[in-house]
Amino acid sequence: MTKKNLIQKIEELSMNALPAIQTNIYDGWIFRFADGYTKRANSINPIYFSTEELNKKIETAEQMYRKRNLKVVYKMTQQVSPEHLDRTLEKKGYFLDGLTSVQMLPLKDVEGEIKHHAIVYNHLHDDWFIHFCHLNHVDEKDQQTLKIMLRNIIAKTCYFLLSDENHEILACGMCVLDREYIGLFDIVTSEKYRNRGYGSKLIEHILQWGKDNGAQYAYLQVMVNNAAALNLYSKLGFKEVYRYWYRIKE
Repeated sequence: MTKKNLIQKIEELSMNALPAIQTNIYDGWIFRFADGYTKRANSINPIYFSTEELNKKIETAEQMYRKRNLKVVYKMTQQVSPEHLDRTLEKKGYFLDGLTSVQMLPLKDVEGEIKHHAIVYNHLHDDWFIHFCHLNHVDEKDQQTLKIMLRNIIAKTCYFLLSDENHEILACGMCVLDREYIGLFDIVTSEKYRNRGYGSKLIEHILQWGKDNGAQYAYLQVMVNNAAALNLYSKLGFKEVYRYWYRIKE
């Protein structure tokens, strides 16, 4: 698979893994709307071939997002259409934000014995959702939007809580299995238990679940300024395949 095709595939899988509340397709660009919850779910994804005049498209996009009182956000990779879109947006005052590394791991390389206990839900469960919102500091006003988005996932999902012998929650996360790829999302460790290896233990559970359910590859997204997470994923064998970033206009 060429790098161009791989980027397009992972971007498609990522959109499937966090469905927006509304989606509009315009000349190869995918407009996503989710009441402002996360940049990813409220962004323009210009991943398919584009034919219309660029300035007109940008103006149309701005009107659509401002009508909904949202920032105008483009999710960019090196594989966008047209190719000079990033330079054009920069000249129009769109600032760069959220540089992120997309990393992959062949699951045939995953070995090891799982020793820690995890609570596993094969559907969205209130217990997982409450702990997830607490650990991620999700505002109450955004929780209903998030719940709708998670319930709208069509692909197979699994939700994980890592606990100790006293049933205290140490870490949580989720995964989405779409075709032979398992995406890891929202991996978070309780603040008072960080730097003790619990994030790694949680990911081991997720990767094993992926292997057991037929996945061949795992992928995840991590901010390039998150040194601790980058170090963790490197130790687990993940390698960067491309980067994405946002172009934002207030």
